[in-house]
Amino acid sequence: MQTRRLGRNGPVVSAVGYGCMQFAVSKGASLPASQAIEVVHKAMDLGVTLFDTAQVYGPFRNEEMLGQALAGRRDRVFIETKFGYSFVDGKRGPVCSRPENIRSTVEDSLRRLQTDYIDILYQHRVDPDVPMQEVAGTVSELHAEGKVRWFGMSEAGIAAIQAASSVFPVTVLQSEYSMWWREPEEKILPFLEREGIGFVPFSPLGRGFLTGGVKPGSEFPENDIRRGIPRFSAENQSRNWALVEKIKAFAEAHGCTAAQIALAWVLHQKPFIVPIPGTTSEKRLAENVAASEIALSAQELKEINEMLLATPVSGERYNEKGLRLVNR
Repeated sequence: MQTRRLGRNGPVVSAVGYGCMQFAVSKGASLPASQAIEVVHKAMDLGVTLFDTAQVYGPFRNEEMLGQALAGRRDRVFIETKFGYSFVDGKRGPVCSRPENIRSTVEDSLRRLQTDYIDILYQHRVDPDVPMQEVAGTVSELHAEGKVRWFGMSEAGIAAIQAASSVFPVTVLQSEYSMWWREPEEKILPFLEREGIGFVPFSPLGRGFLTGGVKPGSEFPENDIRRGIPRFSAENQSRNWALVEKIKAFAEAHGCTAAQIALAWVLHQKPFIVPIPGTTSEKRLAENVAASEIALSAQELKEINEMLLATPVSGERYNEKGLRLVNR
């Protein structure tokens, strides 16, 4: 596995990380702990060193399973988790980045993850009611206490990142980025490059769609996040399948899978990018890791770019509620 540095001053991690969200997305949608542990151990055997989780996944259960999987192996990996939501009776409430909530979340995460420090602590979503300087100040205190090594933000806009960095440096941004969501290329990626901030794209495989595993007409259970995403409506699945067919054809001509081409393309965009695809299949995991070894020529990247430009994607990536929480 190749390695990359996340930004100018961030950690050196595996070129492909691992997103743990699928271990426990919500109540009623959880893997057996034994299976989650096996997948994490397999990922480590393949050279993965960056593991992403969050308080809200499960909620709470996701961090617990990752902590169990990394018991006795903590010093071999980098853990990133997130704060930024309130909870009422164990259910997720509105965003909340008040200092006391950040601190209580970190203490709970440390306990669940069975560690005494978090490598990268993200603000999951910007809280418009708490100044970013106050948020960053709290993270700075946690850093001084040895509980947090680096500060990250998720789905944040440039102004929020700048405000936070005026108090304590934002080292990493995590946001959606893939062949079918390229908006970060317009302003975010140039900004990150100038500022020396690393980029960790989630859903680099389009929540599974770009792999070809989600066929047109696919339906999702109540606890599947894709059920409420416009891009995954029956109508838009059919429209967007044209892009998948083109990716699959390109991949077959190059002796690899559609998922591998999608990941390799992301990796080729900037050297400070580390995608975090998630899967519960050890076979898919091995394929994802192998994508880091795929070299695409300038001509091949040009062909892919022309293909993407000629195949527009239909449907928003979030519903209206979700869209209100991003790029703030």
